[in-house]
Amino acid sequence: MYGALDISTSGLIAQRTRLTVSSLNIANQQTILNADGEYEPFRRRITMLAAGDPTTGSSEGVHVAAIALDEAPPVPKYEPGSPFADKDGYVNYPNISPVIEQLNAMAAMRSYEANIAAVEATKSMMSVALEMLA
Repeated sequence: MYGALDISTSGLIAQRTRLTVSSLNIANQQTILNADGEYEPFRRRITMLAAGDPTTGSSEGVHVAAIALDEAPPVPKYEPGSPFADKDGYVNYPNISPVIEQLNAMAAMRSYEANIAAVEATKSMMSVALEMLA
């Protein structure tokens, strides 16, 4: 029975990470400077999930295998007055679509809710099993 809780917990953690990454992408959709104030457009992050738990070697559950950088090119916008414009007057912005990120966030929230429902069902079954033993 505890294995079912572990599986649902791993799903909760993975979906929370997906939601955090989508939020990070939305927050940085117009970011063109890095932490040092240098021109470097933010690159979209992608959450990569994998089956199992690498710390225990179990094949059950899910874990975040990596948070990868999107390889898609940045989006050029014509801003000839910008100090970051190239010789043609274009400034590169992150290739982040708020619509896609919101869809990813909604999918992560739905998966999170499904894992919560699984935890509640497991707790209920455990409670009934304990009552039958008493």
